Amino acid sequence: MSQRSCLSVILAAGEGTRMKSAMPKVLHAIAGLPMVAHVVKAAEAAGATGLALVIGHGADEMRKAAQKFAPKAETFVQEKRLGTAHAVLAAREAISKGYDDILVMFGDTPLIDAQALAAARQKLAEGAAVVVIGFRTPNPTGYGRLIERRGKLVAIIEEKDCSEDEKKITFCNAGMMAIAGDQALQLLEKVGNDNAKGEFYLTDIVEIAGAQGLSVVATEASFENALGINNRAELAEAERVWQARRRREAMLAGVTLIAPETVYFSHDTEIGADTIVEPNVWFGPGVRIASAAKIHAFSHIEGATIASNCDVGPFARLRPGADLRNKAKVGNFCEVKQATIEEGAKVNHLTYIGDARVGAAANIGAGTITCNYDGYSKFFTDIGEGAFVGSNSSLVAPVTIGKGGYIASGSVITESVPDDALAFGRARQKTIPGKGKELRERFASAAAAKKKAAE
Repeated sequence: MSQRSCLSVILAAGEGTRMKSAMPKVLHAIAGLPMVAHVVKAAEAAGATGLALVIGHGADEMRKAAQKFAPKAETFVQEKRLGTAHAVLAAREAISKGYDDILVMFGDTPLIDAQALAAARQKLAEGAAVVVIGFRTPNPTGYGRLIERRGKLVAIIEEKDCSEDEKKITFCNAGMMAIAGDQALQLLEKVGNDNAKGEFYLTDIVEIAGAQGLSVVATEASFENALGINNRAELAEAERVWQARRRREAMLAGVTLIAPETVYFSHDTEIGADTIVEPNVWFGPGVRIASAAKIHAFSHIEGATIASNCDVGPFARLRPGADLRNKAKVGNFCEVKQATIEEGAKVNHLTYIGDARVGAAANIGAGTITCNYDGYSKFFTDIGEGAFVGSNSSLVAPVTIGKGGYIASGSVITESVPDDALAFGRARQKTIPGKGKELRERFASAAAAKKKAAE
């Protein structure tokens, strides 16, 4: 089968009115990725060599989005919504290019996996002309039933048309199917619209192919594979299922999740074996974590790279561009953005490091901030290897703290500090004996007078 070419036709023209959104339904995200992009990834993983997106509502927005997740896909507009077979034929130009296999998929079924699609393609390779992907459920109400005889699929009957016996069938239509490329157009063109809605239904090709003596079969996938998204509640359910799958994959790959149900991954999260993730951690897009790191509770990480043996959190926020090198530490209530924390450096608590480099083995004291923005532009702070920055220091960029530099606590540093130098950047303390008592008495008297006046 690996030598067979495959076109995936993904139907994504629906308005999705039940989502109550101005955005096309299939662009709503699961794990930070549009649901239609999950479908594209599954198709590609199943060997699709061509992609055709059939779009309609929000066509311009769809094309723009597709440039990110499917830059090589061809887009076709279904001008009128006249049924699923009509939608597939909108991609006639792509179908006619002579692919061996045609996969018909839906942009609102983000949980379809590559194995289910590959199983359908395998049946085509074995000689089937049409392969329908089905699922079994103890509660089939609302689903079309797959009618089989002697191992062949003979019809798909919608529930409203089922007899009482047929309603008891628990093998249901998932909607997706695979069609032999050399039969696809002639089968699709024979689909009529002699029905109550006057629409062209893709499911009709089962009986059309059977009447021609072509082989029509069904394959079975899990119910989750068929889960379609029509509203925000179903979107949340799909997110739950996706996250459960990803957590299990991570744990089986050697990652410890102490409370798995509280950890949320993004579609592209990479995390190495022997890493420990404590409860209530959120990974946004673009996170790569090497082995044996420790991510403490309530941390929020996005667009960051974390090397081996790093220690993050609790309550840490790593923003895009954060790059933690081996054995670096970013502790509680710290924020790092567009900055490199080099090997063994420590940013322990209550600190903001942005647009900066913290050199190897440097220590950043509590309450330190890099003042990187003047209201118009961002500037860089460079902190050298082994430097020590005392608590409550403000480093006003652009500024360099040299290797081994020492910044006294409470300093505002506006000029670069040479290697191994000590820098103070604070006003000289002045102590006036008895002045504190005098101020308290004055303030108390004023407060009493104000209260009396108010009465």
